Amino acid sequence: MESIKKIYRIGNGPSSSHTMGPKKAARNFLWETANAKRYTVTLYGSLAATGRGHLTDIAILDVLGEERTEIIWKPEIVLDFHTNGLKFEAFDQEGKLIKDYITYSVGGGQLADENTDTSETHIYQHKKITEILEYIGKRGMTFWEYVKKYEDDDIWEYLAEVWDVMKKSVEDGLDEEGVLPGGLFLRRKAMLYHTRAKSFKPSLQGRCSVKAYALAVSEHNASGGLIVTAPTCGSAGVLPAVLYHLSKEHGFNDKQIIWALATAGLFGNIIKENASISGAEVGCQGEIGSACSMAAAAANQLFGGFPQQIEYAAEIGLEHHLGLTCDPICGLVQVPCIERNVFAALRALDASLYSLMSDGQHLVSFDKVVKTMKLTGKDIPSLYRETAEGGLALLLRPKE
Repeated sequence: MESIKKIYRIGNGPSSSHTMGPKKAARNFLWETANAKRYTVTLYGSLAATGRGHLTDIAILDVLGEERTEIIWKPEIVLDFHTNGLKFEAFDQEGKLIKDYITYSVGGGQLADENTDTSETHIYQHKKITEILEYIGKRGMTFWEYVKKYEDDDIWEYLAEVWDVMKKSVEDGLDEEGVLPGGLFLRRKAMLYHTRAKSFKPSLQGRCSVKAYALAVSEHNASGGLIVTAPTCGSAGVLPAVLYHLSKEHGFNDKQIIWALATAGLFGNIIKENASISGAEVGCQGEIGSACSMAAAAANQLFGGFPQQIEYAAEIGLEHHLGLTCDPICGLVQVPCIERNVFAALRALDASLYSLMSDGQHLVSFDKVVKTMKLTGKDIPSLYRETAEGGLALLLRPKE
């Protein structure tokens, strides 16, 4: 497996696969073709189907230049390697093709193609949680110590930066009002929810605050704000909401939070390695389900869960999102995406608590749920995998 740094990518929303990835691809191509007179960029599959709502075209044009770049949309064509395909072509003054380049935005802001060699970037010895549990069990370790063993020394500095950006995305989101961009005219709710949470009795204040925190980050992401993929932009509100709540309401310090981020990143890495975190590939179970699983593991560790309980919490978080479709209205990361972050954050805390009440023993392992999620994703029709052609996206499509 690769470094957990690739699970936590800092960048602007609203989508890691549709905004961050294409923007990175455009920068790579520009660097190789700086003297080109004109560009053509063809978007395929899900990238084309929901690209406008995800600001894919704007991300690319910001890099290559609107005056010399043509975007071609081909949602009906799905390339074999991945549904988020894009082709760059550069032309000279006479219109002659200088260079072309096909790549795929595979989730979490990462790019790959048939020739991508990741062997040198794999730093972890194991690829499954059952293997890791056996390894750390023999050595008296827990998950964050396992991460420490394999990552570079700067991992804690990097995770500290991740935590700082997460905190700021919560606070920036709570400090904004108004209508989100994109045409749905959806009003921000985080500030209002946060205010109302303070008026409830103490037993409800915590959970209501979590809702406000998840709304804050998700709304910030939807408006193109700076966030951390955890593991994607569309699910970026879950883990920060849980950790911010536990920091504020339960007094966990930054060091403990950063250790929890390491554990959460490890579980996200396992999902990415053995299944997918891309909504275009496996539906929203790969985004929100993974985020809930990561947050549940982090919370469980903070509350003193031993490794088997942490694994159980993560398993619950993912299992109960199996089959979740990705059907964003107008291709925007707003409805139902923002509310899903809210309820996944609450479910993560519930999963952690349920596991803490147990002895950690359970029938279905985390690894089996990851495998099931991958198989389920393959069986989900493409209408429900980030194409905005099925489900809520079809039935609630705004009238022209």
